[in-house]
Amino acid sequence: MSRAPDPPTAAHPPRITDATPDPLPPTGHRGTRVTIVFAGALLALLVLALVSAVLGQVPTTAAEVLGSVAHRIGLDIGPMPAHPAGEVALWQVRFPRVALAILVGASLATAGALLQGVFANPLAEPGVIGVSAGAAVGAGTVIVVGGAFVAAWSVAAAAFVAGLITTALVYVLSRSGGRTEVVTLILTGVAINAFAGGLIALLLFVASPAARDQIVFWQLGSLNGANWQSVAIVAVLASAGILAAILISARLDLLALGDSAARHLGIDVERLRRQVIVVVAVLTAAGVAFSGIILFVGLVVPHLVRMMVGPGHRVLVPLSAIVGAVVLLGADVIARTLVPNADLPLGMLTSLIGGPFFFWLLRRTRARAGGWG
Repeated sequence: MSRAPDPPTAAHPPRITDATPDPLPPTGHRGTRVTIVFAGALLALLVLALVSAVLGQVPTTAAEVLGSVAHRIGLDIGPMPAHPAGEVALWQVRFPRVALAILVGASLATAGALLQGVFANPLAEPGVIGVSAGAAVGAGTVIVVGGAFVAAWSVAAAAFVAGLITTALVYVLSRSGGRTEVVTLILTGVAINAFAGGLIALLLFVASPAARDQIVFWQLGSLNGANWQSVAIVAVLASAGILAAILISARLDLLALGDSAARHLGIDVERLRRQVIVVVAVLTAAGVAFSGIILFVGLVVPHLVRMMVGPGHRVLVPLSAIVGAVVLLGADVIARTLVPNADLPLGMLTSLIGGPFFFWLLRRTRARAGGWG
């Protein structure tokens, strides 16, 4: 008669065999969820792009938009725009605006996801490191010096360069003993942002009425000036920045363990932070150079994505880019349709929607965490 096996104890843990259930939860369901979210985001992006291309003073149908695209790529299918100005309106006005909205939204959301990962702070967003405020100072300076009718390219170039310089200044001032502490970097960014705000106020004070109006309008954010030349420049910078962000993303997960643990696992924490700050500066400066200041996309979108697929940055970063494009394209559609015959400032709209939404996220997170001490 065989003896029953001894019950497992601390000294003799149960032996795991092929028949033993996996103690870790299966990842198949999560993989399916991620696939569904990616597919849904891409579908929403295509639908919104089509809706945005249809809207405008020149009447155009969705079938005509698709037919025009098909004929451009050599497929003789679908109707062409019936209105004489339909082709020009689509390819010179609407499609550049759609493309720029996608690129700017993807850039800002990716920058926000990177900053929140490297700072381990869900409140981090591209404006923290001063790039947006610096870009506003650069754009405002060129407008004041060059007059109200200064070339749009000069304003965009000044905004881009000033954003990069401001980010470099924040990084240099926050370093101490060869290291950059997260808290010091954030506080330095707050100080630089405050100083930049004072410079913008000074520019508004000395500017002519026409230049003052242009500075204010640029700060409110808009995609009105979109053209294929600006799209080409932003596309190169955004593509390079998003690709670099995806390559960096796997290492960001290790920073959640703390700097010491990340170093023990072979991560050069200081070098990684430098890389992230450079990528964020390029993405944000490229995004705001041609569109002006657009707030809350880089702050809210990574939160939304994290709620849908979890905190893993290998999924979070590319999905944030897609969802950011969806959010900004949707906001642009609302800005063009909310008031008849008017184009609302895009940055104003994202702030009006994003502010209350982010407050709801804070309340939701605080309630689930049981308070913040």
